[in-house]
Amino acid sequence: MKKYYLSLISFLACLVASAQINNPVQWNFTSKKIADKTYELQLNATIGKGWHLYAQDAGDGPEPTKITFDLNPLVTVVGTPKEKGKLENSFDSNFNSLLKFYSNKVTFVQNVKLKSSANTVVKGTVRYMVCNDRQCLPPKDVAFSVKTGGK
Repeated sequence: MKKYYLSLISFLACLVASAQINNPVQWNFTSKKIADKTYELQLNATIGKGWHLYAQDAGDGPEPTKITFDLNPLVTVVGTPKEKGKLENSFDSNFNSLLKFYSNKVTFVQNVKLKSSANTVVKGTVRYMVCNDRQCLPPKDVAFSVKTGGK
């Protein structure tokens, strides 16, 4: 019976360790008022050591990062998301393409304009893909919700 429990504990420990490896990107989402009824949304990615997250214009092969916003009648999305971070370029023989990506951290910045000064929430999804020197993980969707507005 002891061997059974020891095997079960070992198996569960491996699952926990594997789950941490397969989630190498941590996200946080904030907003900052930059003008009257205009906010800057910041979608911050902290990327685990040895991993990289692809840019919105990644190159041919991997799935690029894509940010979509849910419809909100009180909000107008202004332009397209900008990337702030150290953009890296490298030829990848697996994809036979020059790829653009970020290591360590990147912030995607999107300006939005509110149609009134009322509090509202901007919601959306970030779809991204990460790779390291041995593997790529399947694309993942992360929903976000950011409060804006008010006095």
